[in-house]
Amino acid sequence: MNFLIEAFKPACSISIKFSDGKTRKRVPIKRENGQTLLAPLFRNQENIAGKITIEPHQGKRIEHNGVKVELLGQIEMYLDRGNFYDFTSLVRELDVPGDIYERTTYPFEFSMVEMPYETYNGVNVRLRYVLKVTVSRNYGGSIIEYLNFLVHNYSPPPSINTSIKMEVGIEDCLHIEFEYNKSNGEWESKPHRYHLKDVIIGKIYYFLVKIKIKTMDIEIRRRESTVTGATNHVETETLAKFELMDGAPVRGESIPVRLFLSPYELTPTHRNINNKFSVKYYLNLVLVDEEGLRYFKQQQITIYRLPLQDT
Repeated sequence: MNFLIEAFKPACSISIKFSDGKTRKRVPIKRENGQTLLAPLFRNQENIAGKITIEPHQGKRIEHNGVKVELLGQIEMYLDRGNFYDFTSLVRELDVPGDIYERTTYPFEFSMVEMPYETYNGVNVRLRYVLKVTVSRNYGGSIIEYLNFLVHNYSPPPSINTSIKMEVGIEDCLHIEFEYNKSNGEWESKPHRYHLKDVIIGKIYYFLVKIKIKTMDIEIRRRESTVTGATNHVETETLAKFELMDGAPVRGESIPVRLFLSPYELTPTHRNINNKFSVKYYLNLVLVDEEGLRYFKQQQITIYRLPLQDT
């Protein structure tokens, strides 16, 4: 039995280490099985360098047709699982065909790597960056090892700010106005941009109320749109729900709004990534009257990442 187990084990072990692995920042990432691990973090146009070590198992000789490392940026659609769409693909040949008898280390470097999109793991789509090491062989199958890493891209804070105003109205029955501004007192910028750890602050004004409103909530919704072949898929998640009011308001009343974004698992907005997917965010206001009728008003907002928001 032990002989059979040994026969199916890989002929060698492969380890991949970054040159600055001990000092490079690591951030949590969720795996498909629900576990969380820490992955090294990079940003666009950084150098990615390190060492790859191949160690044959005791008594084994590795006959190969070459050794290479690839840096890949990939999009995977869960409805087309197993098929990756590469938007970044770089290759470094590490060794010519030959034999490996003992522990061998190969240095590698990719300079100023174009990584334009941020890592994303959603409902129907995943965008990932990976180092892939391949020991090519004619028999027994090639030996492959992967190492995933994350990419975060940053945006500067807006320089020009305007307010968000939303109105919910039914002629001669209901007129409510919502106005949101920034936590620092400045009006939020066009097109209503908030960073990942921002605070939504504002007020709700009641100008006309002839409907018996029971409750009012504000929601943060994420809409993920994916394209697989000729088919479009849209998934909408409610990430946060905050009760603003319980009971009937009166004309002239105002209610303050203060919604912190940091407790929620938001990502930056993604716009038409490689013609494969988009991720948009919305503020959704929901009013429910005493008869159970629901009234909605929705406003799209842009979420972005400031530097030092990786924890």
